[in-house]
Amino acid sequence: MSFSRKFLYTCAASALMGLALVSPASAQEDPPKEDKVIAIVNGHEIRVSEVQMATDDIMGQLPDLPPKVRYPFVVEYLIERHLLAQLAVKEGIADTDEYKRRLALYQAKALRDAYFFQTIRPQVTEEEIRKVYEEESAKLQQTERVRARHILVGTEKEAEDIVARLAKGEKFEDLAKQFSLDGSKDYGGDLGYFTQPEMVPEFSKAAFALKAGETSQPVKTDFGWHIIRLEDRKQGAAQPYDQVKSAIRNVLLRRKVGETMEKVRAASKVEILDEDLKKYAEDAAKAAKAFQDKQQKTLDQGGGVLTGGGGEAAPADADTGGKGDLQLPVE
Repeated sequence: MSFSRKFLYTCAASALMGLALVSPASAQEDPPKEDKVIAIVNGHEIRVSEVQMATDDIMGQLPDLPPKVRYPFVVEYLIERHLLAQLAVKEGIADTDEYKRRLALYQAKALRDAYFFQTIRPQVTEEEIRKVYEEESAKLQQTERVRARHILVGTEKEAEDIVARLAKGEKFEDLAKQFSLDGSKDYGGDLGYFTQPEMVPEFSKAAFALKAGETSQPVKTDFGWHIIRLEDRKQGAAQPYDQVKSAIRNVLLRRKVGETMEKVRAASKVEILDEDLKKYAEDAAKAAKAFQDKQQKTLDQGGGVLTGGGGEAAPADADTGGKGDLQLPVE
């Protein structure tokens, strides 16, 4: 387990959250007002709405393509899909058991996605998103954050030797890169900004007791011995609304999906017959619950989504990682 601050983005790790909540696939904007035909394949019309849905379906395969390149890429993908589909019909594939099994699977996915976009998604309104933003922003104004560097070593003797070298004028960053056991060594020991609850108590107590520019004596935690230098301290501040609006929407959507699934499961009969699967399903449910609890705790303690985790701005259009069908929409 690494010591470095927990970069727990409330809207991050969507795959696990999606798996736990059985949520629809990636992003989808509102249907276009003018659903014009943009290509015709042997009589089949490809419209803007189909390109939009296809983009959602394969977004994870297009993480680095700019929008202008992504558009013709998806259209070509659809042209090839329809050409092969038409060929399959000519060769009688539509009458095979393989096709019928796949059709049943895709039909369930399509119905689930349609239910999400028509029934659940409209429940998260602009007013609700704005209200959450304002409430969490108010909490952040009262939360102090500090920026610190540290050097992590295995013994008290090593820590004392480094303190002595710092006293002689050696640079903290250079010693961190040379001796620290933590991943932050590559950044000169820089941990960025964090709130008090984000670190283990011994570390936070020492860091928050320092003034900007001061360096601590060796501090012991379960991870080893630390020398801490405080770089800066400031009151919390939320990222601009437009940068975090989509992330807040996804958090609220997950909650709506979770509430819906609880009601549906309570009124349904689901039987797991495979004994090994029972064991794995229980483990997965526990892991998902623990992950959700961690994310909620981080949101409550430090603003989570509003600070981009640890104070750095999260990209407004952060990619969802290619997990496709397991993920919530990301606007």
